[in-house]
Amino acid sequence: MGLFNNLKNIFGKNKNQITKEENEIIEKAEKYKKGMEKTRNTMMSRLKSLFESYDVINDDLFEELEEIFIMADIGVSTVLEVINKLRADVRMRNITDMSEFQKIIVDKMFEIYVKGEIVNTNLNINDEGLTVLLFVGVNGVGKTTSIGKIAHKLQSEGKKVMMAAGDTFRAGAINQLKVWAERVGCECVTKQEGSDPAAVMFEAIQEAKAKNVDVLLCDTAGRLQTKTNLMKELEKIYRVINKEIPGAPHETLLVIDATTGQNGMNQAKAFTEATNVTGIILTKLDGTAKGGIVLAIRNELGLPIKFVGLGEKIVDLEYFDIEQYIYGLFSDMFE
Repeated sequence: MGLFNNLKNIFGKNKNQITKEENEIIEKAEKYKKGMEKTRNTMMSRLKSLFESYDVINDDLFEELEEIFIMADIGVSTVLEVINKLRADVRMRNITDMSEFQKIIVDKMFEIYVKGEIVNTNLNINDEGLTVLLFVGVNGVGKTTSIGKIAHKLQSEGKKVMMAAGDTFRAGAINQLKVWAERVGCECVTKQEGSDPAAVMFEAIQEAKAKNVDVLLCDTAGRLQTKTNLMKELEKIYRVINKEIPGAPHETLLVIDATTGQNGMNQAKAFTEATNVTGIILTKLDGTAKGGIVLAIRNELGLPIKFVGLGEKIVDLEYFDIEQYIYGLFSDMFE
């Protein structure tokens, strides 16, 4: 019950007792709370109704709880794992109090993500020299927008950023990235539609090195329907990047639209088979009632969530924080 109690202690303090660090936690938590409103309202209303319907913790309660979690897109295998852990805890600790049971649910959600280890959600950015971040994902998930928002975030942190328009199969993708580059005030390396994406990466790396750029953000085409071609294309891009900068790309970030639910999970599985994905960017988390996909991705794919989209503004792509996410889901229990 550590996570529940720690967060409740912070939110239960008077304003004059709150430290600067705790105030920052509260501000970020409120952003997660607002961004996850649809998921929370749907899931918590069902949980509230469930807990009001039962005086005892029994098999019927667990079955209904299982259904609620599945409806939140936590994923069947993940839900079964959570339910089994809850059952074991209830038996071992002889828990009969419903409020105590709710606290355990919060902690189990946290544990299922962390799995007893420190999850590094920070970007792998070099202290010196050029860092290359490669972005993959199907068309329409918010990949280009995510690149623009991350460029803005990195520049606000003092990094010099450049973009590379590697989705050369669509003129619209090239133009969209150029618009984002102009918006955030960074350069964008482009070639004409139909050009070799690997050639774009090569040229971008040369320019980035010459201009002492800190981070190069590389877009790619999202043609999952031709998986074999996609794999070959990504392999070529990897070879070119790695030849110019040993160890690069330093991150391969898969962008998934949270509103697609389990379809997004299927995309994730396909891309992880096609390339070495190091982290997930989950867009439009604010637009879905199925925000439990965060736990499914982590538990079933073993990949960390690096960023989540909590709104449409340029500053609304947030570094992922599991504690803030849990608060966003269960904040009604902290009030």
